[in-house]
Amino acid sequence: MKKTAVFPGSFDPITKGHESIIKRAIPLFDEIIIAIGINTEKKHFFPVEQRLKWLELVFKDYPSISITQYEGLTVDFCREKGARYILRGLRTSADFEFERSIGQINKKIYPDVETIFLLTTPEYTALNSSIVRDILRNGGDASPFVPENVTF
Repeated sequence: MKKTAVFPGSFDPITKGHESIIKRAIPLFDEIIIAIGINTEKKHFFPVEQRLKWLELVFKDYPSISITQYEGLTVDFCREKGARYILRGLRTSADFEFERSIGQINKKIYPDVETIFLLTTPEYTALNSSIVRDILRNGGDASPFVPENVTF
């Protein structure tokens, strides 16, 4: 059976931390679907089309990775795609507590899915998309925190 993982997120924007988690997960799965979750209640900094384009550029040389978007529950998307794994990165113990709760609820809703956590490498522990957006909002240079193909 093909091992397919979904790495869900808003990627608003993608950071070097996201990139690191995904690249480190490639040997673990036959396919990784990077999926931008669309939440109409949430205001995003970058349009979904831009975020999809960045993801496609960053992972263009990785044939086992596909990029898409979805609406609704992540577990429903996993079921639709035949994915049995949800990939998540953990930076801190607070991330673990939050992600553990979601993972346990997902398991209750879709018992065939497993949530796989990868620890963020130390150099990216403090990095998140909110920080990058704040840098950009204030006219700073966010390039050290995003993959090479991401330009603003």
